[in-house]
Amino acid sequence: MTPPDPEVSVVMPCLNEADTLESCILKAQSAAAAQDIAAEIVVADNGSRDDSREIARRLGARVVDVEQRGYGAALMGGIAAARGRFIVMGDADDSYDFGELPKFVAKLREGFDLVQGSRLPRGGGAVLPGAMPFLHRWWGNPMFSWMARRWFGAPVSDVYCGLRGFRKDLYERLNLRCIGMEFATEMIIKASLFEARIAEVAITLHRDGRRSHTSHLRTFRDGWRTLRFFLMYSPRWLFLVPGAAFIALGLVGGAIAWAGATINGVTFSAHTMLFSALAILVGYQTILFALFTKVFAVTEGLLPEDPRLTRFFRVIDLEKGVIGGALALIAGLILLGIAVNRWRLTGFGDLDYGETMRVVIPGATLTALGVQTILSSFFVSILGTLRK
Repeated sequence: MTPPDPEVSVVMPCLNEADTLESCILKAQSAAAAQDIAAEIVVADNGSRDDSREIARRLGARVVDVEQRGYGAALMGGIAAARGRFIVMGDADDSYDFGELPKFVAKLREGFDLVQGSRLPRGGGAVLPGAMPFLHRWWGNPMFSWMARRWFGAPVSDVYCGLRGFRKDLYERLNLRCIGMEFATEMIIKASLFEARIAEVAITLHRDGRRSHTSHLRTFRDGWRTLRFFLMYSPRWLFLVPGAAFIALGLVGGAIAWAGATINGVTFSAHTMLFSALAILVGYQTILFALFTKVFAVTEGLLPEDPRLTRFFRVIDLEKGVIGGALALIAGLILLGIAVNRWRLTGFGDLDYGETMRVVIPGATLTALGVQTILSSFFVSILGTLRK
């Protein structure tokens, strides 16, 4: 007779963790037994060359071999094999106390989709001496946790904490993609964007018990990968905000130069107009990238549907974009035509540089903006058809 599925699957990614794996498994089993939690232990082995597999099997844990290397890949393999409707994941280095398992199960039973551990004082947690590198504790983790709250609305104080619980059906809905260390932050960000019910519980971080090798973490490499991931999942902060800033700077600079103003003895003229035009073009292109990225991400399921995007397409469609771009193109060509005509009137000789550039620069800018708008309208329309 097939045994019933457990309520909870405790998934531990493992790569040469013979020093600490037994302690982690025993703590999880003891906590589950003490609280009458029907649980299984799944060790997702990522190519260990020590006795990790043998230790896990001896203690009654299921071992899942995951060939693809990476923290996220190991967890994906373990979670895919898990039979519980609740998953609790945590590193096998003994830095997390699996005796705290009941805290996560209790919150999941209350109806939360994701329960995140917090090791930091802000979330009521504690970091024991030597358990977390100085830069991680006082700079990297607080900074990225703040960014997760500010950019994505994630209600967490410790975005990097690897001890967490979640419903398996939520995990399947999120369709996570990252196979590296970004897996943990991807889960938090996507769960927040998809409006999952998220809770946080305080835990204690212990100094890991490894003796045969050092931590798999690399401060600056993993920090950059996290920042890169945050930016890729936030077209607003990667493209839209910088693009709007460039356009605003260009418009202000262009207005000052058009008026020929002198401020504190500095005269702003044709060269300022040229720099301003460059800022406007760069800003506009950057905003278009924000639109392209958002449409693609929603289409591919990387980001949830955005009502603002839906409203945008109701107002701006292919035809309106092409018409707007054509009007800008025509206006630009008219200005360029005026400049060429002035040159003709001089017998194609020398022109007044300052006066000519006041016409040429806006003309070239409008022409470029018009072409960009027409082509981008078609491109966004192509991306949009994939959403239907």
